[in-house]
Order: sequence, then C-alpha cells, then structure tokens
Amino acid sequence: MSRAFDVIIVGGGPVGGVLGLALAQADLQVAIIDHENPQAEVVPSFDGRALSVALTAQRAMVTVDLWPNVAPHAAAIERIRVADGKSPATLHYHHEEIGEDPFGWVVESEGLRRALAIRLGDQKNLTRLAPMRIAQIERGDGVVTVTLKDGEVLTAPLIVGADGRRSMVRDSAGIAVKTRDYDQMAIVCTVAHEKPHANIAHELFLPAGPFAILPLPRNRSGIVWTEKPHIAAAIMKEGDAVFLDELRSRFGQFLGALTLDGPRYAHPLAFQLADAYWVPRLALVGDAAHAMHPVAGQGMNMGLRDASALAERVVESRRLGLDIGGAQTLEGYARWRRFDNLLMLGMTDGLVRLFSNEIKPLKLARDLGLAAVNRMPAAKRLFTRHAMGLEGDLPRLMRGEAL
Repeated sequence: MSRAFDVIIVGGGPVGGVLGLALAQADLQVAIIDHENPQAEVVPSFDGRALSVALTAQRAMVTVDLWPNVAPHAAAIERIRVADGKSPATLHYHHEEIGEDPFGWVVESEGLRRALAIRLGDQKNLTRLAPMRIAQIERGDGVVTVTLKDGEVLTAPLIVGADGRRSMVRDSAGIAVKTRDYDQMAIVCTVAHEKPHANIAHELFLPAGPFAILPLPRNRSGIVWTEKPHIAAAIMKEGDAVFLDELRSRFGQFLGALTLDGPRYAHPLAFQLADAYWVPRLALVGDAAHAMHPVAGQGMNMGLRDASALAERVVESRRLGLDIGGAQTLEGYARWRRFDNLLMLGMTDGLVRLFSNEIKPLKLARDLGLAAVNRMPAAKRLFTRHAMGLEGDLPRLMRGEAL
C-alpha cells in the first residue's frame, strides 16, 4: 500500500504537532509518523518535565487552535525570581513591567501531549500514523519515500525531522552534530505544597547547577534540579522520604509542607547542534536541529519558532508555485532560524558556565551583576522581552497571525 502527501513529519511531539496543524490548516496534506499511541485515553510516555511556554509560543498554539486543549494543564508565570545560591543579591521580574500578558505558562509534558493527541485526531488534512516505526527513508529526485515497518509506503516532496536529539531523520541524511556533555543530570518531578505559589517562577543557581521551581495548576510546582551525574544517580536511588529531605534542603520552607505528586525522572544534559538544518527534500526542527540546557526554559519555545518559520516558508512556496522541498524554500528557513538558535544556545551555555561554580571573584561579579540589573529598568525590560519570546524576527504564527 502506498499513500502520497505534501509533507511527512517524523515526530508527533509539540514541535512536530504544531507544524503539522499549521500546514494542514493551510490545506496541505500532512502525515505525522509517531511512535506513541494516538488514543487520548492512553497516557503517552511521560518524562516528568514541566515545560515553559513563552507568550509567543502560546500565541502560536492559539492560532492553530491547540491552546484550548492545553490551557487546563497550564499555569501562568506572572513573576520570576532569580537568586545566586544563598547570596542576598536577587533579581525580580514582573510581567506588568512590559504589559498585561504574563511571561508565559508552565505546562506538564503529559498534559500537553494529551491535548495534542486530541487536537491532531480532529484535524482534517492530517493523518497520524502511530504507534509506528520507520524501516527506511530514501530521498530521490523530487520525492521522499518512507517505508514503514509494516510495509506501508509514504511519499512526499518534503520530510521533516521533529524526532528529537537522537533523530533518525537527521541520521538518514548523514547530517553530523556537534555535542558537548555538561556533566550534569536534571532531576525532574512535580511536588504539591501547602501554600499557593502565586504564579511565581524561581530560579536558584547552586554550585552543581540551576534549581528551578515552576508554577503548575493548583498548589503544585514542577522541579528541575541539576546535579552532577553521580550525585543525581545516588539521589534517584533513595526512597521518597529521603528524596524529599534532599529536595527540601534546596527548596526551602516558603511554600510550606511538600509531597511528591507523581514519579521522578533524571535526564542527562548536553549541548547539541546539527551541522545543517536541511538537505534537499529534508528539514530539521526542534531538538533534531539543536538541543540546549534547560537553564532558561527555552528549548521547546525555540523548537516552536522553527516549526512556525518552516510552516510559513512552505506555505509561501506552495502559493508561489515553488518546490516546497527545494533549496529555495529550505535554505530560506535555515537562514531565518539558525542565527536565532545560535544566540540562544550561546546564552544558555554561557549561563551554565557562569553560574555552575563557586570561584569567589566570579561569584562576586555575578552577585554585583544581579543587583545592578535589578536596578536598571531598561535592562530588565529587554530581558523580559527575551523571556516572553518577543525579540527577533518572529514568524506569523508567533505573532498570532494565520498563515
């Protein structure tokens, strides 16, 4: 059996899903190949993460009509507090310094994937093949042929790799990646607490790495807790009581009594950048193209910018009668996104290097810098706009405009 599409997307997570919705709503025939079960009642694989959704990423989700399904699983970020260990120097951001909109939202990974499964199942012009595995990808003259392990064959002029850090789409094209191991693990979990979080996100820089407390619906918060791998492994082996004791020593008492609300997970952290974002008939988006440290919570947001930009380029090319999988379309996409991604990769990498140590002169400089920025409204507004995703050349979806 063989089926023809306009675009084949490999990876049905948030980045691939938003891309698929945008293209299908622009009347392209889209196939999404995913390894997860598409049934909404089946819980997708849950990795414990609480995901930051910047204001512009939320606008893209609104535009493709995904946000109504996501909103019940989201809590707004109205204030951000940054501190360097136990230093009295802190940095406070308030969304009203920019306008009425919040900085963004925090969404549980599981809730987002549930919402996405429902929305993808409702979208016309979109076929989700899941759970499904790929046997072979062949790029020919004018067409990509994807053979699934059940023998079905799919064809399209363009294939998109939205399949994460270990992208098989990227590997099929022979695109190499540059990587750097941070020698850190991120322990992620959700906690329930006695007192309300007041929609404040906290980022505490400790010698081992950042410790983030992210607001979730009700009296709950997502934790991103960075440690050296051997320490993280030891902590993960402990029972819940000992784990909570270790957590409280870093979390503090400001939200009252803590309890675990679900499983805990640990993920290795690394910098990764593909040598190219495209080859003829193939483009990469999200973690398949670039993967960054979660210190600024921008990984998924940058992936959604990729998806929005690629969707815009593909739709424009189709309207002009150009080849949607050709060099003009894909080179334009890569040129638009690569520099922006490099800036964010450099910023997150610099933050990790700057704060993940206890060198006294550097620590003093950090504390002085935090205190100074806290007293500089113009600098705070600029950093706030970056956190909200408002800086740079925004794709139409991230401005809240349909393609």
